[in-house]
Amino acid sequence: MASSSDHPGERPAEEPIKLIGIRETALSVDEVMRAVGDDAAGGTALFVGTVRNHDGGADVDRLGYSCHPSAEAEMRRIAEKVAAEYPVRALAAVHRVGDLRVGDLAVVVGVSCPHRGEAFEACRKLIDDLKHEVPIWKHQTFSDGTEEWVGAC
Repeated sequence: MASSSDHPGERPAEEPIKLIGIRETALSVDEVMRAVGDDAAGGTALFVGTVRNHDGGADVDRLGYSCHPSAEAEMRRIAEKVAAEYPVRALAAVHRVGDLRVGDLAVVVGVSCPHRGEAFEACRKLIDDLKHEVPIWKHQTFSDGTEEWVGAC
């Protein structure tokens, strides 16, 4: 009898990156879920980043995201790194640019793996690395009229 690690479903997919994108339109959790669906995955982890109504003790009215032209390529590079590090069956990441309001989705990432622990770890690695390495900038407008630029996601 073959060991469970010999089963094809226990191995990473040959082409696990299903969706990478920078969007000017509203993001969809359902789209990311569809992209990372895989019958061999026992765990799927999602992270949904939303625009919150405060930052650093100040009320946020709105914000805008902008990015460098290389942002999508950088997202793909990070996705490839995560897929090489974990047994990823499917991976997706989309980030919004443009003007957003409180409650809007800013980023949605998802990862499916054979087991839940791997999915959680890979998803966390994906969002953390995207936040720190992809050239996306946030321009926040506060209720008191002040503004602030924040580097990366």
